[in-house]
Amino acid sequence: MQVYLVGGAVRDHLLGHPYHEKDYVVVGASPNQMLNLGYQPVGKDFPVFLHPETKEEYALARTERKSGTGYHGFEFHTDTSVTLEQDLIRRDLTINAMAMDEAGHVHDPYNGQQDLADRVLRHVSDAFIEDPLRVLRVARFAARYHAMGFHVATETLDLMRQLTESGELNTLTPERVWKETSRALMESHADIYFEVLRSCGALKVLFPEIDALFGVPQRPEYHPEIDCGIHTMMSLQQACRQNYDLDVRFAVLVHDLGKALTPTEELPRHIMHEERGVQPVTELCERFKVPTYTKQLAIAVCKEHLKCHQALNLKPGTLWRLLQRLDVLRRPERVEAFVQACECDSRGRLGLEDRAYPQAQYVREAMQVVRGIKAQDLPADIQGPDIGEMLIERRIHALAELKERHTALI
Repeated sequence: MQVYLVGGAVRDHLLGHPYHEKDYVVVGASPNQMLNLGYQPVGKDFPVFLHPETKEEYALARTERKSGTGYHGFEFHTDTSVTLEQDLIRRDLTINAMAMDEAGHVHDPYNGQQDLADRVLRHVSDAFIEDPLRVLRVARFAARYHAMGFHVATETLDLMRQLTESGELNTLTPERVWKETSRALMESHADIYFEVLRSCGALKVLFPEIDALFGVPQRPEYHPEIDCGIHTMMSLQQACRQNYDLDVRFAVLVHDLGKALTPTEELPRHIMHEERGVQPVTELCERFKVPTYTKQLAIAVCKEHLKCHQALNLKPGTLWRLLQRLDVLRRPERVEAFVQACECDSRGRLGLEDRAYPQAQYVREAMQVVRGIKAQDLPADIQGPDIGEMLIERRIHALAELKERHTALI
C-alpha cells in the first residue's frame, strides 16, 4: 500500500501557489484494508475514503472507461493491481497528473513539470475528449493562472472544440455549469474563462446571450473599445481588479445583454438596452439556477445602471425612487453592490480604466441620508398614512439639500 499526494496540491506546491485542499491516491490497497485502518467510506461511484483524523480524501487508484454520455457516463475499475501511472493518465491536464510520495519525490510520468515550466495547459491523453466538463475546467484554470503566463495548448484547444461540436456540452447539468462558472468568476482574471470558452465555441453553446455581444458596435465617443463583448470583458476585469464579490462580478458580466438585441438600424446607439436586457438576464439566471440574491442584483444592475451614471444630475425625487427600487431601507448592501457594479461598467472602457467615478460616492451619501431619516424623528401628531408621506417628503428634501451641497462644491 502506497499513498501519494495528487492533483492540484502537487501542482500548486511546485508553482509556489497557495492551496488548501489535499487529495490522495492509494495504490495497492483494497476497500477492506482501508476500513480496517479506520478510514470512512464516502465514494458512490468508486471507493473514496476520509482519513480518520484529518478527514482528507483518499481515493483508491482506478481506471475508467467511457460507457455513456456526459461527465457521469463512465465505468470505474479499482483493485490492488492498478498502478499510479494508470490512475494519473485518466486526469485532464498534465499539470494535474503528478503525484508526490511521502518522501517528497514527484512522480511525473506525463511531463507535467515541463508544462509547468513552459506555462502550458495541455491534456494528458486523447481520453480528454470523453468528459465535457473538462472544457469548463481548462477555461477556469486558464483564468486562474493567466497572471503567471499560462495558455491553453493548441492541440488541447482543438479537442475542446471537438467536444463542443459533439453536442456533449448539452449533457452538463445547470448546477455543474454554474458551479464551474461561479468559481471561475472569482479568479483574478475571470474574463479569460469566457475568452477561452469563446475560442472553442463553448460560449455560444452555454452562454449565447454573452457570445452575442461580440461584434456588436457601440458609439466610439462613449466606448473607444467599440465592441460590446470587449466592453463586457473589460468591465469584468475591473470587478476582478477591485476583488469584488461573486454577486457584483456576475452582475457586471450580464449588465449589457440588451445591447445584443438592439435593432440593426439603430446601431451603434443602444436606446432602451437596459429594458431589453432584463429578459435575457432573467432567462440566463433561470437556466443555470443562479441563486436568488445574485439574480436580483443582476437584474437591478441591468435595468438601472444608466441611472447610476446619471446620479449627479438626477432630480431628488428620481434618485429617491431609484434607491427605493434597490430596497435601500432594508438592503443597504444591495445599493453598495449596485454602485460597485456600475463603477466597473463605467471604467470598463478603453483608456478610461482609471477615470474618476464621483457618482459612486454621491449615491452612497444619498443612501446614508435617506436611511438617517426615521419615523421616530417625526412630530408626535403625525399619524397613520401621513407618516409614510412625510418620510418620503423629508427624504426627498434631504436629497435636494445633498444635491445643492454637491453643486456648490463643483
